[in-house]
Amino acid sequence: MIANLAVFLSFQLAGEVITRGAGLPLPGPVLGLALLLLACIAVPSFGKRLLPTAQGLLSHLSLLFVPAGVGVVAHISTLGSAAPALLAALVGSTVLALIAGALVFVGLARLTGSEAGHD
Repeated sequence: MIANLAVFLSFQLAGEVITRGAGLPLPGPVLGLALLLLACIAVPSFGKRLLPTAQGLLSHLSLLFVPAGVGVVAHISTLGSAAPALLAALVGSTVLALIAGALVFVGLARLTGSEAGHD
């Protein structure tokens, strides 16, 4: 398991080095994950070796939200003063995401020649 964790961190490091070295407008961990995905596709046995560790990490993913919760509690007064703006941003972005999703669905339905609600 330790060796597999080192593999994950190595891919993240490689992504960071490449994005910072090349000045790419992409987070290093995202590029590292893409490289890891390509490696797992190219060598399926590599992906199978990493699978138990990945499943273990995913089963404890909720622990990563603890620092965010502590941050919210630590800055509750700031959040309280910005509550109207935060509420407007949350509601507005949710509505816009729903509209965008519906438009994409309708567009894809037209492209594929199927009508919404009919298969």
